[in-house]
Amino acid sequence: MLDAYIFDAVRTPRGKGRPDGSLHEVTSARLSAQVLDALRERNGLEGHAVEDVIWGNATQVAEQGGCLARTAVLASGLDQSIPGLSINRFCASGLEAVNLAANQVKGGAGAAYIAGGVEAMSRVPMGSDGAAIAVDPSVAMETYFVPQGIAADIIATEYGFSRDDADAFAVESQKRAAAAWADGRFDRSVVAVRDVNGLPILEKDEYLRPGTDMQALGALNPSFQQMGEVMPGFDKVALMKYPHLERIRHVHHAGNSSGIVDGSAGVLVGSKEWGEAMGLKPRARIRATAKIGTDPTIMLTGPVPVTEKILSESGMEIGDIDLFEVNEAFSAVVLRFLQRFGVDPAAVNPNGGAIAMGHPLGATGAIILGTLLDEMERANKATGLATLCVASGMGAATIIERV
Repeated sequence: MLDAYIFDAVRTPRGKGRPDGSLHEVTSARLSAQVLDALRERNGLEGHAVEDVIWGNATQVAEQGGCLARTAVLASGLDQSIPGLSINRFCASGLEAVNLAANQVKGGAGAAYIAGGVEAMSRVPMGSDGAAIAVDPSVAMETYFVPQGIAADIIATEYGFSRDDADAFAVESQKRAAAAWADGRFDRSVVAVRDVNGLPILEKDEYLRPGTDMQALGALNPSFQQMGEVMPGFDKVALMKYPHLERIRHVHHAGNSSGIVDGSAGVLVGSKEWGEAMGLKPRARIRATAKIGTDPTIMLTGPVPVTEKILSESGMEIGDIDLFEVNEAFSAVVLRFLQRFGVDPAAVNPNGGAIAMGHPLGATGAIILGTLLDEMERANKATGLATLCVASGMGAATIIERV
């Protein structure tokens, strides 16, 4: 087996996922093309320089359908001989794209790939694909389906996280993200989104709310309480699955949940020999990848078992990992990870996460992997792990080590 290396990682800033967001007028294909062009220009990718573009997005309908990966290639400056593959593992799509690329390289099926993803949530709303697990009663009833927000509240109830715990984590995410931007920690990876004239549309994540404090968050009503307790009454569904719980405590709201945003990210993955031929220096080796299925009702606990799996398969222990990126889908997701593994909170999402900067579903996995690599280099750390929870009960993870 060959080794697979990361040579570069870039992302766009994240725009508010609303009609008044800065990126609302930019399609998913164009967002993706700008990331592909940045990787092409930064690394001199001419002709058939990579085997394929593997691109994730979670809502594959309308302008995000029709093999968006190939459309993005054709919209970019990459050679048309490079094909494209669209994949969907919901929130982990971007990371799974990188994992697939790495494993193709390891198996000798192509020397290099561009992998990542995109989501234009202001243009293609989450859930607009009408996923069967949510809308088909024959599936939803058998799996005790509840929306993700209810699932996050189940985690908080099951593992003992209070509203204050969730809010305090969110405040810290905002502080860390603001400090990271002020310190220029994202400068290497963030490429401005530009209009047809080459003028910048957005150069910095715009979802940030650096002044957030416990008082501000305390004034917000729980977002999922009504759908849980009143209509359509998902709490009753959850309690049929978890009868040992007296009730579901609703602690999550817009301030301690991931933000709806637009964004794209890409990672250049290849073999050592390919890098040498291209004159490129690898930044990290992809040591291991893993995925797992989990309980589809509580749904968002995947980072714990997939981390256990990837460590076991790698012959590693949690103490062998220096830094972690655990996607902040909801506060309780990361709080559960911290509770289970007992790692230093300062080593988990040290530059903030999706609560502060947003979660463009199909892109986030590639975003957090690039953020992890940048921080490993900045802090002179050797190993890092990126992981995400995934809708309908899955988890994905990647371990990288600096070269």
